[in-house]
Amino acid sequence: MQWTIDQVVALAPDPAAARAGRDQADVRRWSALGRAEAAAWGECRGSAAQPYRTCLDTAEPAFGCSCPSRKLPCKHALGLFLILAGQPGTIAEAAPPHWVAEWLAKRAERARKSAGPAAPAPAPADPAAAAEEQARRARRRQGRVAAGVEELALWLADLVRNGLADLPGRPRQFWSQPAARMVDAQAPGLARLVGELAEVPHSGPAWPDRLLTRVGRLHLALEGYRRIETLPAPLRAELATVVGFTESREAVSARGERVAGRWLVLGRSIRQEERLRAQRTWLLEAATGRPAMVLDHAAQQQPLDPSLVPGTAMDAELAFYPAALPLRAVVVERGEALALADRFPAEPTAAAALRGYAAALAANPWLELAPLAVRGVLPCREDAAWSLADAEGARLPLANETGGLVLLAVSGGRPIDVFGEWDGLALTPLGAWADVAFSTIEAGP
Repeated sequence: MQWTIDQVVALAPDPAAARAGRDQADVRRWSALGRAEAAAWGECRGSAAQPYRTCLDTAEPAFGCSCPSRKLPCKHALGLFLILAGQPGTIAEAAPPHWVAEWLAKRAERARKSAGPAAPAPAPADPAAAAEEQARRARRRQGRVAAGVEELALWLADLVRNGLADLPGRPRQFWSQPAARMVDAQAPGLARLVGELAEVPHSGPAWPDRLLTRVGRLHLALEGYRRIETLPAPLRAELATVVGFTESREAVSARGERVAGRWLVLGRSIRQEERLRAQRTWLLEAATGRPAMVLDHAAQQQPLDPSLVPGTAMDAELAFYPAALPLRAVVVERGEALALADRFPAEPTAAAALRGYAAALAANPWLELAPLAVRGVLPCREDAAWSLADAEGARLPLANETGGLVLLAVSGGRPIDVFGEWDGLALTPLGAWADVAFSTIEAGP
């Protein structure tokens, strides 16, 4: 496919890397530039004595560079990709030099090995004993989680009974101690929910309303877990995820609901957690508008998966995690990335979009973020607050001023289609379709 500048910038692991990549997109910094089929390469002058050797595989995409950066892609790979996207005439076709040919050959070999038949797992010496030990571990964890749920329910009741007025003055330990207890109880999902409560009393006006909403959601999770055996299977799976039970990608790929189609990659956001970064990539199936979210985690300095590029489409098969509202998915098989050529599925009005959110919330009362797509809206600013106005005059609040300014620039004063994350109060825009082009909107740290 022919990559655009916006699509390349969307590959950056963070805004700082995007800015640095733009700085490197100067042909004068580069030598030995070349390209062949889906590969491009070049040597970039840097702080080292020798220029950094950088190469791209634009089909996946994938990146290689001799620089010491731990970001993926690094600024040199982004700079080279931006030159290829914006100034393709400056990179002549040529035979790959030996170092590029070796990199491509290694990639092809890894792909061949990963596609081959997996080696059979060694059979345990005693399958019955192994199964019994696994069952014992599961029972021990369930016991710890059940005890943690009772302890947290008591803490939560005390919090509400004592009132909210003094919470802004509470020390950090007031929140971190019960969160740590949930980690000890092997309920990391509950630990995260408790930890997030600590930020709400310092989040501005009307914080008590927001805190009570979160407290109510947490209380519902605790009450639901006490009765989890009586719940329908999809809701049981949803609640187990909220508490912190996880299922491996391999298990989901093998047993999850499979959906094949033309999937549109419409947005990506990154959330900073205590020790990890969480990347959410949102997709919509072109024919049905069904949403999917691919979640990726990485340690603070480790690269996140850049292979799903906002503003592209692909023929792919996804496997969905079991849930009351299946959103999270794993990409099982996919074809080549294509440029997004058509408008994405979207609701005709703000009211219709909110009805869809209400239905999603009814299916999953612990839904924190939902995909929302609406057609023909205009970014508006009133009393220092930004929103999206539809043809009926209804408005969707925007989460921040930056998103409003970017959408205003994208729209040029004309109605646009917007996709983003809705948290129940405001929309964080991630992508927009204006005229005949898709624009990505950065959301992350």
